[in-house]
Amino acid sequence: MRFLPLLLLTSFLQAAPPAELPATDGKSYAPLDAGGKKAVVLFFVSPFCSTTRPFMKEINAIAAEYADRAAVTLVHSDSEITVLTAFQHADMEKVQARVLIDQQQELAKHLGATITPESFILSPTGEVLYKGRINDLYLGPTKRQRAATTKDLRDALEAILSGKAAPTPQEPAQGCKIGGLK
Repeated sequence: MRFLPLLLLTSFLQAAPPAELPATDGKSYAPLDAGGKKAVVLFFVSPFCSTTRPFMKEINAIAAEYADRAAVTLVHSDSEITVLTAFQHADMEKVQARVLIDQQQELAKHLGATITPESFILSPTGEVLYKGRINDLYLGPTKRQRAATTKDLRDALEAILSGKAAPTPQEPAQGCKIGGLK
C-alpha cells in the first residue's frame, strides 16, 4: 500500500498536453485534435537531427496517403527551434501536413517523446495506441540500412484504422535526442 501515494503523485506530475501550439502558418492548433478523423498521427522531427532527413519522404507520403482518415502533424520540440526554422525546414522538405512548434516541450513531455524522428498514433480521445519508429531504416543511432525492410508505422496505422490493435512489440525510434528535453 505504500506505493499508492507514489502512484498518485506520479499521475499528477505527468505533464498535461498543451491546449494549443503555434504552427508555421501563423495560427495555433490543438495538437491532439483528430478533427473528426479516426486517429491522430504525430511525427516528432528536428531540422537539427541528421536522422530526420532520410525519413521526410516517407513522412510526407504517409501524410498524403492518410490525410482523409487521420490528422497528421509534424511537431518540432527542440528547445532551440523557432517558427522561422520550422517553416524553413517544412518548406525545404515540401511538407504538406500541419507543422507545430512545441518549444516548451509540453507535448513531448506529455507523450514521452524523446527522439527525432519518433512517431505516435493516438485515438481521437488522446490515448496513445502506437509509439515508436517509422520503419527500420535505422537499426541503431548510427546504423543505417540502404533501405527500410519494415513498415512499422504504416502497419500500426492500417491496423488501428481497421479497428484492430497496433502490432506488438513496438520498436523504439532511432535518432537524435530531443534538444533541451529534461
